[in-house]
Amino acid sequence: MTLNDIIKPVKDDLKEFSDYFKSTLNTKVPLLNLIIKYVAQRKGKQLRPVLVFLSAKICGEVNQRSYVGASLVELLHTATLIHDDVVDEASERRGLASINAKWNNKIAVLIGDFLLSKGLLAAIDNNEFDFLHAVSVAVKRMSEGELLSIDKSRGTSIDEETYFRIIRDKTASLLSSCCKIGALSATDNPAHHEALSEYGENIGIAFQIKDDMLDYTSRSVLIGKPVGNDIKEKKITLPLLYALSKLDEKDADKIKNRILKGKMTKGEIVELIEQVVQIGGIDYAEKIAKEYVDKAKSYLEIFPESPAKISLLQFADFVILRTN
Repeated sequence: MTLNDIIKPVKDDLKEFSDYFKSTLNTKVPLLNLIIKYVAQRKGKQLRPVLVFLSAKICGEVNQRSYVGASLVELLHTATLIHDDVVDEASERRGLASINAKWNNKIAVLIGDFLLSKGLLAAIDNNEFDFLHAVSVAVKRMSEGELLSIDKSRGTSIDEETYFRIIRDKTASLLSSCCKIGALSATDNPAHHEALSEYGENIGIAFQIKDDMLDYTSRSVLIGKPVGNDIKEKKITLPLLYALSKLDEKDADKIKNRILKGKMTKGEIVELIEQVVQIGGIDYAEKIAKEYVDKAKSYLEIFPESPAKISLLQFADFVILRTN
């Protein structure tokens, strides 16, 4: 199973959407057009438009409203990535120099603001206020999750409950909005809106857990960042939380302190990664991720069988089987 297999029911819609999306970004400012063209080179897997269109298809048909919704979430997602690179002082994104590295922080922030405003206007100009509400909730939650993550990086009090709150808000909220917007574009059935919103939420949680696992298990060439990068960035994620819970409290606190103070050497990071794997942190995280995938699938039971339903079920599996 590949992503190409999963997108088959909406493959033509994605092709049309690509042209539609580009047409929404034309401006009369040369510098802006130059940077937007550069941003377009870094096109990823388009997972968010895929979720919008599959969610629309399982409820009815992909339509013009679905295109507006997909544009909204793609613009929001791109804007947040650009802003994240500024916050994280990142020099690369998907193998290319980040906007802040190639130009500067001020331009990067303004480009992010421009993309966000274009997304909001796409909803307002088309009277899609339900879409606007869904993404506004997501932006609020994403901001809260990021701030909670920053706050917890200053102390040793992070636990599983806090970890899940952070990833629900930072990652799952936007995927939940994608699925809800897709449903809103194709049906007035509130039960379908809610079911797909919950599907997206649980998929998002599993997606982030898998990302956190990859930071301990994959070669950097596959995931686009160095293995152990989360530890360097003072992020204590689920595999490490589990491993620390199996250690003596004094030893666990010592490791936490060294991570949060940024005092771990490269050799110590490699040693800690090996320890996390040996203790069973990866196996535990994989088990929890599968539980969220199964929960996500359960929300699709109310829908009749269809190619879109099969693809959404496959997407759930793809989330934890992927290698990057």
